[in-house]
Amino acid sequence: MSRACVVAGFLVLWAACAGAAEPLPGLTVGEGGVLLKDGAPYRGIGVNYFNAFLRRLHDPSDTSCREGFQALSAKGIPFARFAACGFWPADWRLYREDKAAYLAMLDGVVRAAEDAGLGLIPSLFWLDACVPDMVGEPRSAWGDPGSKTIAFMRQYVAEVVPRYVDSPAIWAWELGNEYDLAADLPNAATHRPPVVPQLGTPTERTEKDDMTTEMTVTACREFALAVRRHDAHRAITTGNSLPRPAAHHMHTERSWTPDTREQFQQRLILTSPDPVNLVSTHVYPFDPEARFGGRTTYQELLSLAVAACRGAGKALFVGEFGAADDGKHAGPQGPRHENEVLLDALVTSGVPLAAIWVYDLEHQKDTFSITPGNDRAYLLDLIGEANKRMQP
Repeated sequence: MSRACVVAGFLVLWAACAGAAEPLPGLTVGEGGVLLKDGAPYRGIGVNYFNAFLRRLHDPSDTSCREGFQALSAKGIPFARFAACGFWPADWRLYREDKAAYLAMLDGVVRAAEDAGLGLIPSLFWLDACVPDMVGEPRSAWGDPGSKTIAFMRQYVAEVVPRYVDSPAIWAWELGNEYDLAADLPNAATHRPPVVPQLGTPTERTEKDDMTTEMTVTACREFALAVRRHDAHRAITTGNSLPRPAAHHMHTERSWTPDTREQFQQRLILTSPDPVNLVSTHVYPFDPEARFGGRTTYQELLSLAVAACRGAGKALFVGEFGAADDGKHAGPQGPRHENEVLLDALVTSGVPLAAIWVYDLEHQKDTFSITPGNDRAYLLDLIGEANKRMQP
């Protein structure tokens, strides 16, 4: 056989093997900001299961997330976003004193999701003031790449991300929850982090705890860079909320002047710096009430966000949404109608990924909490129907 034939045969074999390669686990973001799962475009709506891990930290005998994951899977819910960390500094005590035991608890959550066939989006540093409080720095330390806060973040990422990089349950990685809402507040002195010394916070807050856009962008970028050192492909998101109605003007002139539609879109991308490729927003019933100098709709807000993300080559994740049963977070036709309208807007605007707030959260049992046996169980069925509509 000629050398040319051997080479040609090898190339054919290589191409066949390459074509048959296993798809990357979790979610990835492809060309044009297309969200991919198993190598194919993906759209889906899941839930927030905020304390799936925290309840184990508070009570090591609590394995209820296993039953919760099984119940969600049985309802066709594809994934859950959860806090893969302590909320208060005091919640990190086990991590500091017995890291192996702490990580073993987190292992149990991931295994439970694997067994249920459920995806996970771990949020690694939920409360923005928590890590700075633990290392003795103000919240603004998130804006300094040389700070102890950033060093702690990198350490935890280096311990957690490689540990689960091969798990099919891990869909994406998230920094924390709504860091962006603390930035550039003209009345920042009245919106500083809580003071609860018995839970590990300082006894007072100062102007050094005030945040700017530049600080939050640095935190997001440094987190994403740290994740990329250990996971080359999974989607990375910030956990940011929807930009405040005056976010651009707060940043540029510390005023409450309403932003334009273009400024809203610019803000979404500014606060999701590369290598972040999954842009986070949170959408609630009050969000359309004061936008662009008037009222808008879920449909317009979400369509603008989807277009901005596509233009930047990123995908959109509505990491929280929902209307509560408390009369404050729903329109005149009630929470069920509001949730139906919201879900319809998620489907028809082209949002690829979303998660309702919140599954099985005891202290919100009268407002947002959803379980298979309470009055909000209908939402699990509505999400299932919306997921069917999202499929091609």
